[in-house]
Amino acid sequence: MHKWKIGKPVKAVSDELMIKGGLSKLCADVLSARGIGGYDEAAAFFSNSEPSDPFTAQDMDKAAQLITEAVDNMTNICIYGDYDCDGITATAALYSYLECLGANVSFFINERAEGYGLNADNIRKLHERGTELIITVDNGISAIAEADLVYELGMRLIVTDHHQPSEKLPRAEAVVDLHRADDLSRFKDLCGCGLVLKLIAAMEDGDHTAAMEQFSDLAAIATVADVVPLRGENRYIVSAGLHYLENTANIGLKALIEASGMKPPYTSTGLAFTLAPRINAAGRFGSATDAVRLLLTEDEEEAKLLADILCGYNKTRQETEKGIMSEISAAVKADPFIADRRVSVFYGKGWHHGVIGIAAARVMERTGKPTFIISEENGEARGSARAPEGFHVFEALSYCSSVLTKFGGHSGAGGFSLLPEKVGEFTELLQKFAAESCGEINSVSQADKALLPDDLSVEEVGSLSVLEPFGAGNPRPMFLMHGAKINAVQALSEGKHTKLSLDYGGVTVSGLMFGQATDKFGYSAGDMMDMLVYPELNTYNGRTSVNVRINECRKCGVSQQKYFAAKDTYEALRRGEAVSPALMARIAPERAELVKVYKAVKKEFLPFDNIYSAVSDDSMNFCKFMVCIDIFEEKGLIETDRFFMTARLVEGAARVDIETSEILKALRAGKSDIYLAVRGN
Repeated sequence: MHKWKIGKPVKAVSDELMIKGGLSKLCADVLSARGIGGYDEAAAFFSNSEPSDPFTAQDMDKAAQLITEAVDNMTNICIYGDYDCDGITATAALYSYLECLGANVSFFINERAEGYGLNADNIRKLHERGTELIITVDNGISAIAEADLVYELGMRLIVTDHHQPSEKLPRAEAVVDLHRADDLSRFKDLCGCGLVLKLIAAMEDGDHTAAMEQFSDLAAIATVADVVPLRGENRYIVSAGLHYLENTANIGLKALIEASGMKPPYTSTGLAFTLAPRINAAGRFGSATDAVRLLLTEDEEEAKLLADILCGYNKTRQETEKGIMSEISAAVKADPFIADRRVSVFYGKGWHHGVIGIAAARVMERTGKPTFIISEENGEARGSARAPEGFHVFEALSYCSSVLTKFGGHSGAGGFSLLPEKVGEFTELLQKFAAESCGEINSVSQADKALLPDDLSVEEVGSLSVLEPFGAGNPRPMFLMHGAKINAVQALSEGKHTKLSLDYGGVTVSGLMFGQATDKFGYSAGDMMDMLVYPELNTYNGRTSVNVRINECRKCGVSQQKYFAAKDTYEALRRGEAVSPALMARIAPERAELVKVYKAVKKEFLPFDNIYSAVSDDSMNFCKFMVCIDIFEEKGLIETDRFFMTARLVEGAARVDIETSEILKALRAGKSDIYLAVRGN
């Protein structure tokens, strides 16, 4: 279960946005709940004007002038990009533009094994090929030594990057980074490809028209993929890019859209989950050069071939990710107490470095805990971390720096390296950091407001489209449905997905749960539910209606505050930490409570939370419930999966005397170290 935070619109602001801005009530409430303070701020949010003057960026004039001169002089130019989606699209856009100008231009992108950014060996190779000017895109701001090497070899350098610079900038003819301390740009959150659009506009004497018409489709994909805020100029770029994508002139993009199966109307969600992963997969499982070639080709047969190759890379990525997740699941099954640690740390050999970050995000989403995944290969251990709000990854890595050889990151994510023999010490330091600085951490799910039944009209739901495109900084609106009654449960796609008929304050609406197996849903007709949903319009046979996509649900009446307090106590017990006698007295279950829990468990695996919601009451908190589950598991009556947080009955289990449970006896004796014997400590 995630913690739910429900926003509260400010009525006066919502009223102003409806009256002065002409917005619907639902749309106005969303903006108000997100902190928009009035009409002027809303107008700024919706502003879809031309991006700001590119020449306000420090060194942009120098970069544009030098590149123009290099084109005119047939200087041997090499665009040096990064191997992720942003770097690939930025490389393709700038190369295509310069080639159209008649430039003597090539491109180069490291293979993932060579690491990020300017590479000394590759700089020497470019020199041997006769390169005279290197232009970086989506990298270069931290390449101090490598920049010096460029000049030692007699070449010149222009840096365009959107990452945070250090106090010292690399030696270059121009360093264009909107995060420079002396940069005066109005909007600073562009991705690498977005910055390339600015550079192209600068070469067009400040006019963005050509850049947007030719390359905003690529920049839109990059902007969404790089998870930069969809505000200001990024909102403009993605809106324009989606428009031009409908009739893109890029033959490679057309082929990739067809091969991926993406259908119009195109949305930012489609970019994020369909196109971007396939472009990213090239850098992870093949060569980023394949993706650049796809985006540059003018041959339809080659485009189809390369698009199929990228889709193949993406399939490999999915299979590799699935394999890592399977090994992590097996590790938890082998040692279930791993699931009770404050920070999840998983270590494997040969796990693909291009996927462990994705896997860390998946595990964090499932467990709600900071997750660090480490892979050992060729005697080196490299890791990737993801964390929810309330845990700072970079601070945690800094705390553990004594055992790390390299690390970097920010609050929510990071990367690091260490010697394999230091993994155990690193794990313990992470747990110590979490205990000292954070306590218990749980993921948060945010909703904009609680829905009213009247909000579920075609007009109100349809009005939310004006907030698009959705993404980082402007997420798809999410809402709380409090007290929705399940009228019926229907299996879709042979039970792979679940459809609910809901009664919400007299309004009947369909609720869809994709990926929720019907036999593992655990709720039935008549149950009263709280749900986090986003509503959408559905048109069938010419009739438009509203349904809701259900992201999370729980039974009405579950106290979130009490749930997490009890969960924290339970995990402390499992870790062998001291628990106050007063709490211990409330944890030991009576026989009737044990019977109640046992009867709620089914033959198929169901989530702990679903089972708990069926038995929770004033005396049955989550800690007591999980202790009951542990007692039955100890006696061989119940089987659990601590990675998926599910339980089921053991069929054919022999009858046992539950009073002989060591956990139960220790609890009744008031011992808080009840799990140490079970763990073998």
